[in-house]
Amino acid sequence: MKKSSGFLNMIPVLPSRNIAKDIEWHKKYTGFEPVFGDDMYAGLKRDHLYLHLQWHAETEEDPLLGGSVIKLFVKDIKPVFEEFVKRGTIKEEKLRKHTDWGTHEFGFYDLNKNAIFVVQDT
Repeated sequence: MKKSSGFLNMIPVLPSRNIAKDIEWHKKYTGFEPVFGDDMYAGLKRDHLYLHLQWHAETEEDPLLGGSVIKLFVKDIKPVFEEFVKRGTIKEEKLRKHTDWGTHEFGFYDLNKNAIFVVQDT
């Protein structure tokens, strides 16, 4: 039997051009609320999930690469999907049901081109 590594959870850290602006975007479009932070680094929370934002200067020494991807797994995608449609985060046609890989899911991009997917395993 393999011994547990002791990992407890994972918190994605997404690059940001403007922490305050991104916090407001997440509050409006994803329902994540700020729990700590300043203009360089912030933590947001929704239910038992955490998301962190880290400012980058978008210079050669400190690039803002974008292209990060996170997947938020849910028990029932329907109420989350309906909420995000109501928030204006996505359009109704974005829900993909019964994917070839066994999920229902939808996705969108934040202000820094990070992909955020909400996924229900079927």
